Amino acid sequence: MSAAEADGFKILITTDQSLGYQQNLKSRQIAIIVLMTTSWPKIQTQIPKIVAAIDSIKPSDYVEVEI
Repeated sequence: MSAAEADGFKILITTDQSLGYQQNLKSRQIAIIVLMTTSWPKIQTQIPKIVAAIDSIKPSDYVEVEI
């Protein structure tokens, strides 16, 4: 995540549900969105929900999107 922040990334979208337990996210500037499934067909049906999360997230936020 440090490399992503150094490269100017503002948001990380992942399906790694354990990320919040593995990393100290309080000191991060990058916002993290966790999709609660790895199923692409399910993710595709929820694009508006994911876009809404992207539009409302702020630096250093951690948001889980139920799909």
